[in-house]
Amino acid sequence: MKPTNNTILITGGGSGIGRGLAEAFHALGNKVIIAGRREHALNEVTEANSGMASVTLDIDDPDAIRSFADEVTELHPTLNVLINNAGIMRAENLKAQRVADAEAIITTNLLGPVRLTAALLPHLQKQPSSAIINVSSGLAFVPFPLTPTYSATKAALHSYTLSLRVQLQGTPVEVIEIIPPAVATDLTPGRSANAPRMMSVKDYIAETMQLLKTQPTPSEINVEKVKFLRFAEATGSFDKALQMLSQLRLPNE
Repeated sequence: MKPTNNTILITGGGSGIGRGLAEAFHALGNKVIIAGRREHALNEVTEANSGMASVTLDIDDPDAIRSFADEVTELHPTLNVLINNAGIMRAENLKAQRVADAEAIITTNLLGPVRLTAALLPHLQKQPSSAIINVSSGLAFVPFPLTPTYSATKAALHSYTLSLRVQLQGTPVEVIEIIPPAVATDLTPGRSANAPRMMSVKDYIAETMQLLKTQPTPSEINVEKVKFLRFAEATGSFDKALQMLSQLRLPNE
């Protein structure tokens, strides 16, 4: 992926990792469009970054995604990079047998990226140099038992990304996966910029952008702090990592 001269769409761009990526790519001179449900959050980012654009999107609504794809490609015909970043994380008690949270997480974290990718892929394949970047998680490789569906959706997104990459070989579309560790964002209520055991957004974005600017761009973007989870099975550390995560509690608990 070329680091400059792109038109980049980032879902969940109003806060956290999405905002960090948006501002970093914007600073490199790329044209950046952020999308999300919270218009006030989007406006806050664009007001702080002159020239950045925003479009509201309900990633849970299939009809809204199709309309959004038509709108964003009409407004920004040079769009050539999609970053599927929007996601939600919720703690779940599986013994309670309540599935509403699980259904919401699957809709946002998995169906959202799949639907938006499908809607924009015809356009992206017409661009001379384009990319789809899916943001998964270290929890795709070792699940956090308190957030089982979140972990499962990220594992599914990782698998989907692998297949997407194979199917798009020979096209202009590059497929990249960003795999964050625990980053101190508002993904989970109670997190803060100083949350223990978590990487700051500033440090995470700086290390991630260095990797994204590498030529050729790696197919996976793994900062040092996520490698323990990403390669836990390969290094024989899976059981140790799962036990470690089993002992953790969410910040608001």
